[in-house]
Amino acid sequence: MTRTITPRLRTLVLLFLAVTGALLAGAGPASAHAALTGSDPAQGVVVDKAPEQVSLTFSEKVAMNDDSLRVLDPKGKRVDLGKPTEVSGTTYAVQLKSGLGKGTYTVTYQVVSADSHPVAGAYTFSVGEPSLTTVSVSGRTAGGGVVGWLYGFGRYVSYAGFIVLAGGAAFVLACWRRGSGVRAMQRLVVGGWLALTAATLWLLLLRGSYTTSGAFGDIFDLNLLGQVLQTKTGAALVSRLLLLAAAALFIAVLFGAYDKREDEEKRDLTFGLSIGGTVVAAGLAASWAMAEHASTGLQPGIAMPVDVLHLLAVAAWLGGLVALLVALHRAPAETPVEAAAVRRFSRVAFGSVLALVATGTYQSWRQLGSWSAFTDTRYGQLLLVKIGLVLLLVGIAWISRRWTARLADTGVTALKAEAEVSAKKHVTAPAAAGETAAGSKRAAQLSRQRAAVDAARQKRLRDADPHRFGLRRSVFAEAGVAVVLLAVTTVLTQTEPGRTEQEAKAATSSASSSSSTSSSGALTLDMPFDTGGKDGKGVVRFDLDPARVGGNEMHVYVQRPNGRAFDIPEVKVAFTLEAKKIGPLPVTPDHIATGHWSATGVQIPMAGEWKIAVTVRTSDIDQATVSKNAQIG
Repeated sequence: MTRTITPRLRTLVLLFLAVTGALLAGAGPASAHAALTGSDPAQGVVVDKAPEQVSLTFSEKVAMNDDSLRVLDPKGKRVDLGKPTEVSGTTYAVQLKSGLGKGTYTVTYQVVSADSHPVAGAYTFSVGEPSLTTVSVSGRTAGGGVVGWLYGFGRYVSYAGFIVLAGGAAFVLACWRRGSGVRAMQRLVVGGWLALTAATLWLLLLRGSYTTSGAFGDIFDLNLLGQVLQTKTGAALVSRLLLLAAAALFIAVLFGAYDKREDEEKRDLTFGLSIGGTVVAAGLAASWAMAEHASTGLQPGIAMPVDVLHLLAVAAWLGGLVALLVALHRAPAETPVEAAAVRRFSRVAFGSVLALVATGTYQSWRQLGSWSAFTDTRYGQLLLVKIGLVLLLVGIAWISRRWTARLADTGVTALKAEAEVSAKKHVTAPAAAGETAAGSKRAAQLSRQRAAVDAARQKRLRDADPHRFGLRRSVFAEAGVAVVLLAVTTVLTQTEPGRTEQEAKAATSSASSSSSTSSSGALTLDMPFDTGGKDGKGVVRFDLDPARVGGNEMHVYVQRPNGRAFDIPEVKVAFTLEAKKIGPLPVTPDHIATGHWSATGVQIPMAGEWKIAVTVRTSDIDQATVSKNAQIG
């Protein structure tokens, strides 16, 4: 039997390594799930006067340390004061040193997005006029290199371990209770627990280097490990380890006290184990949901429970599939997997697929946001591949269901009878052998021969049932597709969601357009505000065209921190030229649309550095005034 099974299992292992290696190598650095959507000064802009600070706006909240934002002069020397602060919502700023000279400055950032993935990048702006710079902004990535590959592989192993652990245990309790005494099933579930535990510890060690330097030598840096333990991801990994301790107790009961009970006694214990196992499995699934995609963005309160249900359905289907494959190939003759157990798993798998369709549809809408994102973003393209693999898996599962419907228990009955006959032979044979002159050596030889004959007979009886043979082949094909599907899913969780990617592209396009307009004479300013009330944070974008002495056209756009138009009751603008003691000159723009105010014929009496103050009122009592200085004329 071993000679027949080993090549198939070897094929699955090779497929697992090949697909994982190809996808993780092709993925490169982990894609940013938080995208830079705005900056002040903007990318590529030339300002007349050195700014007092540099602010960056991301598509979601990010975590920072003292060196997350850095500003470098043309010679590569730092000119920021460090310790960036949160200005408003998703906008962060770092103060600059005074007396900065003319030239091109480089802004670099390396942060961790709210869904646990590292984000890095850089851009330049100039003061007075552009100049040569010794700072290179190319190749600014995070989560790449050897450490990034190892981290991605650890994530794959953690997913696989969870699926085998939860799915294998569910298969035993819900489909094949006699499997609790089968050594192969015990090894499978314990192997899943060991894989998940080892991968979780590995991810904890890698996390610090993965989100910062990316250096292999920093993996065992205890200071970085301490910082990781204070983050949301670190807390999730520690919670997972605590839940794995509870899972170890569950496994001990399942393959210990539960296995020793009679069938009637098992029924009472099955309910308690099912409840306890479901709670532990849901907790393990929540350790992913609370720290990754589901925990940020749209509707996190709904997305996290949906993500937990999605992971549990995946485990019940794919983990149960692996358990069924092991049962069909490795179950001993005296404890074969019954056709009834296969049919029960078929029903469980069908319910899991329905849950996956429902939760997957919601997750796709949440992460993509539009039909075009399926083809225009890498996340959408990977999702199409995943959907294709799921459909293929469902098709093969349908074939397996047909084999299951044809599967009869006649082969099982014959196998049991054969095992009983074999057992009787083993009982009577030693006495007959003892009467011969060959003695105990001859008896041992005969025993080995009988064992070989019995093994061959049992294998022949198993293979004689064409329905069982067909089921084994189709389940093996399902497992192969599942290996590829899991690899694609792992890479998908490390890829920037399509909705975020498209919003970032739109913001970049808007910023480029504004920068181009500014270089031709128009003025654009971004000013974060916080009125202090409920829902009082946002960003004001002020446009003045052509920003010269005489008449000008003014537009004011008010946006929420996520970039959407902010509908507020009132906006007022005032211009002050403090050097000449002119102003404030009030301007009350007209409300054009949601988040958009405009005024024409705005008169600027003379050139100079004007202070532009914008007052924003978000309710009857909550308002704030923000201002910036800019050269007009």
